[in-house]
Amino acid sequence: MNAPAAVHELSAFLLNAPLPELSRESRAVRDRAFGDVVTYSRKVFIPLTQLCRDVCHYCTFAKAPRGLASAYLDPDAVLAIAQAGAAAGCKEALFTLGDKPELRYQAAREALARLGFASTVAYLEYVARRVLKETGLLPHINAGVLAADDYSRLRSVSASMGMMLETSAERLAAKGQPHHGSPDKVPSVRLASIAAAGVADVPFTSGILIGIGETRAERLQALFALRTLAEQHGHLQEIIVQNFRAKPGTRMADASEPSLEELLWTVAAARLVFGASLSIQTPPNLNPGRTAALLAAGLDDWGGISPVTPDHVNPEAPWPEIEQLAAACANEGHTLTERLTAYPRFVRDDQRWIDPAVRAGVRALSDSAGFAREGSWSPGVATPSPGRAGDPLGVGSLPAPARVGHRALDRCLGAVNSGRAPRESA
Repeated sequence: MNAPAAVHELSAFLLNAPLPELSRESRAVRDRAFGDVVTYSRKVFIPLTQLCRDVCHYCTFAKAPRGLASAYLDPDAVLAIAQAGAAAGCKEALFTLGDKPELRYQAAREALARLGFASTVAYLEYVARRVLKETGLLPHINAGVLAADDYSRLRSVSASMGMMLETSAERLAAKGQPHHGSPDKVPSVRLASIAAAGVADVPFTSGILIGIGETRAERLQALFALRTLAEQHGHLQEIIVQNFRAKPGTRMADASEPSLEELLWTVAAARLVFGASLSIQTPPNLNPGRTAALLAAGLDDWGGISPVTPDHVNPEAPWPEIEQLAAACANEGHTLTERLTAYPRFVRDDQRWIDPAVRAGVRALSDSAGFAREGSWSPGVATPSPGRAGDPLGVGSLPAPARVGHRALDRCLGAVNSGRAPRESA
């Protein structure tokens, strides 16, 4: 059967089969690929800038300059957040920022000039390198639409990058639709950027946003577009299925959110579109109480979870406690396992996928299977292993880090959330 015919046949099945059948098939594929393992990444969230040239009608992350104490977090603030994350056992530093704010705002251009940089990407490269070098955290970069040269320079300071496709429906960028006035949300532009990441051999995260006006058929169209890029370049490591949440103060504040059935259908469909080759993820903080249902639909990853910082994109949705999520997974027969921001198969093939400047940091934090190393001991380290009888390498010997207090971090995050400038401590 040729490729278009196969896509048509699978699409017809996904659109017509009852959800219990789709979920059963999805679980079978997931279990063959991943066994009982379900993964997550312990991260700290660094909102480098909340300025953005796009005006998505459901977003509260992007703000105008008047709503912020400063256009960008300064290097000291970035490092304070990263250091607090490292103290809490995080291994990922998630840099999230708006698309090309200097193209829209004079305040962004002036702030970059004061910092000594010509562009947001140049400043991002600088602070990500410092986080990598000074804290050991592995940067994951969500900087929106990037060009080939951007990926090349940021690859040397990050272990992975990402950008949601969200949708491949061009009509959702028309007047009156959620992406109108957002040039970086045009599907062809985003697909081209995701393809450029593949050419640059960047381990990459993408996904779709459901419930913003798209049809099920359009969701499948987006998933198949991403599958084509994954087959061409091999760089996609996970697909996020993110459900729209209505937020006060946005144009879509009164829009209906997708039902649980729609979410489960999309998770199962994504698994069957991508098979065993990629992980399928749904943010747990957007779906409290749905752990069992999502696992039953074929999910195998929960994404980044922070014991330190809020989800600045969805500040109304607190992260689950990792220990509680692990218990909920165990109740369904799954073992919650920590991974790095680069998935195990990319870590194991680090000669191709991880830049030499980042490789040592990845190896220091990974175990022999490519998952996150538990404990602090690793081969070549002179300090004794923290092992115990029956556990000579110390695997599992250290308790999960608790939430930590950090005065500098509290000041920085307070400024981000309130619009006040952080004050220096005495």
